[in-house]
Amino acid sequence: MVYLVVRMKGTVNIPNWAQSTLDNLHLQKKFRATLIPENEQTLGMLRKIKEIVAWTSVDEGFIREFVEKKGRHTSTKLLSSNKESQTNLENAPDIDKVVTDITKNESFLSKISGLKPWFALNPPRGGFKRKSKVLYSQNGILGENRELVELVKRMM
Repeated sequence: MVYLVVRMKGTVNIPNWAQSTLDNLHLQKKFRATLIPENEQTLGMLRKIKEIVAWTSVDEGFIREFVEKKGRHTSTKLLSSNKESQTNLENAPDIDKVVTDITKNESFLSKISGLKPWFALNPPRGGFKRKSKVLYSQNGILGENRELVELVKRMM
């Protein structure tokens, strides 16, 4: 399985130890998301920065939809726009292969050429239904959030 991690807080007043962890996860800005493998090391990193990010486990169907809609070839060009314009197809990755590699933990997003290791999201349509500054267990959105998939679908 794979974790979907979304940075929910901005860049102000973040300690250096948390900033280095966020940089390792490629989460430099607010509302950036990434997909990381589900293991003990990544879970330890996520628990260390639980007041800044939200995460949950996702399945292959959601990963495919997420990469198709929000995957970026360059910082300004989406993968979906490359399919329509038929330009730079020699550098564009195969979405089916990317999804299977990520799902089986055979490859990281940062190791796939032609795909950015982060996904830029918008603020959620309709706003946050829970508090945005507290943990999920305290009726918020931060930390391990079981409802994050629905929230991210509204952010795409």
